[in-house]
Amino acid sequence: MTRKTTSANIQLKTVKEVACEDNVSEKTVRRAIEAGLLEVIRVGPSGRLLRIHPDAHSAYRWRLHR
Repeated sequence: MTRKTTSANIQLKTVKEVACEDNVSEKTVRRAIEAGLLEVIRVGPSGRLLRIHPDAHSAYRWRLHR
C-alpha cells in the first residue's frame, strides 16, 4: 500500500487508521468529519478518498479531551 504524502513529506492518515488510533469505529470518525469536527483532505480523481493530516487529527483529539 502506498501512502499519500504532502510536500513536507508528512504521511496522511486514512479514516481506518484514525479509528484504530482513537479506539473508535470508522463510522464515529466519519460522523466527526460530517459534523465538521475533523478536517479532511479529499484525494483522488473524484475526491472520494478521505485523508487526515496528523495535525488535524491532533487538533480533533485535543478538542475532545479539553
